[in-house]
Amino acid sequence: MTHGPLIVQSDKTLLLEVEHPRSRDCRRAIAAFAELERSPEHMHTYRLTPLGLWNARAAGHDAEQVVDALLSYSRYPVPHSLLVDIAETMGRYGRLRLDQHPSHGLVLSSSDLAVFEEVLRSRRISPMLGARVDDASVAVHASERGNLKQALLKLGWPAEDFAGYVDGEAHPIGLAEHEWSLRPYQREAAEALWHGGSGVVVLPCGAGKTLVGAATMAEAQATTLILVTNTVAARQWKDELIRRTTLTADEIGEYSGAVKEIRPVTIATYQVMTTRRKGVYSHLELFDARDWGLVIYDEVHLLPAPIFRMTANLQARRRIGLTATLIREDGREGDVFSLIGPKRYDVPWKDIESQGYIAPAECVEVRVSLTDSERFVYATAEPEDRYRLAAACASKAAVVEQLVSQNSAEPTLVIGQYIDQLDELAEHLGAPLIKGETPVPERERLFAAFRTGEVPLLVVSKVANFSVDLPEASVAIQVSGTFGSRQEEAQRLGRLLRPKSDARTAHFYTVVARDTVDADFAQHRQRFLAEQGYAYTIVDADSLSR
Repeated sequence: MTHGPLIVQSDKTLLLEVEHPRSRDCRRAIAAFAELERSPEHMHTYRLTPLGLWNARAAGHDAEQVVDALLSYSRYPVPHSLLVDIAETMGRYGRLRLDQHPSHGLVLSSSDLAVFEEVLRSRRISPMLGARVDDASVAVHASERGNLKQALLKLGWPAEDFAGYVDGEAHPIGLAEHEWSLRPYQREAAEALWHGGSGVVVLPCGAGKTLVGAATMAEAQATTLILVTNTVAARQWKDELIRRTTLTADEIGEYSGAVKEIRPVTIATYQVMTTRRKGVYSHLELFDARDWGLVIYDEVHLLPAPIFRMTANLQARRRIGLTATLIREDGREGDVFSLIGPKRYDVPWKDIESQGYIAPAECVEVRVSLTDSERFVYATAEPEDRYRLAAACASKAAVVEQLVSQNSAEPTLVIGQYIDQLDELAEHLGAPLIKGETPVPERERLFAAFRTGEVPLLVVSKVANFSVDLPEASVAIQVSGTFGSRQEEAQRLGRLLRPKSDARTAHFYTVVARDTVDADFAQHRQRFLAEQGYAYTIVDADSLSR
């Protein structure tokens, strides 16, 4: 028995002692296959799940590596039953496979006849299947490729898809690497995607996910549909592709609320794709508008349900997802796995930070106390109103002003959820505000002024959570958020992680009302950052003025 940092329990939970000298190495080792559930000060709780183990398997980790990591860091003997369960769970991935048969088209096959018979008898599965080809394979209706993978995942038998892809319409795309070059991890990520066919790359904000997409496009040499979160992101993608590849502006179309261009490379927003008229998603026809060779889903953790449904029909197209976190607040990580593809590449944020490719960051939670009148209003409010009252309490304004003053030499973002709170803060601070109703040209003007230093302080709503490139931002002050959203916390910290010219440390402040649901949600939000190795320092608001 070694005095390791990890306690492995038979209920599939892993307890990691945070202060142990080997805890950082252990966290890095288990991050590939375990999900962080709770992260209080001294002991973090991870859980082993089938999806986590299957994602690890798809990314090239086998059961032996997982078992070795647990044995290497465990303080006590690892329960034998758990080790057996890990091996059996990971062994389920790929027991079933999809292939193209020369005469029968798409077929489902298995080397395990018992599993195969079990699956064939499932009432959910059988309507998707055609005639039996032989004892170990059966024809599959081509249109059911995505639906079948979803259903098999829910049955606990995820299929590995070897059925291949159509090449799509050819279009020359090269990387213009005469003035820049792919970073090693970007090249590895692009190669993992290309060799895997389809799947997801998880990299921190600021690590250059767009370049991974561009490198995959250069491999595909085909027409490409790129789906992004908003119009600002679409234009940033276009600018980056023009700068980094051989594509010209005329070859890249924007498909948004304002413009409807279909070009060899078309960048569309999720918002326009999910716009309904008379109950019909008319813009989903864009998926069939050209013979796309590649579909890229930016911020894949935000993929709306209608896009999932259409993606089920796109299984013959190469598909890649890019994200800083695979966490979905709706619990549909399994649909990302089955319809876009499994996680092909993932690097801990701290690893990329140590290589100097993203900025180091310090995370501070500033706790404020409600006034007596605020406490009474909070205590007598309906439960559904309490978070808003606590998160947007007036007591936070003075703290935000103090933090802005203390960091006046740094490009600073004040980020929040509630527009009336942000309106008041923007007026109080004398800073411009970007929110949903801000016209796109005005957003772009303000973001550009922030990048040049003309505007050193911006107040922003959740419209700035995703795909906004603000490389100089080095301070963020979060005043309210989308309840306990871990994905939002990751994205907001990500606004600060572009490396600074002088290698200075970024500062991420979260202002929280103590003894309220605001504090409870804040703890939940911080789980993702703890998983990535960021420690939160907690300070009292009164200490800021000392």
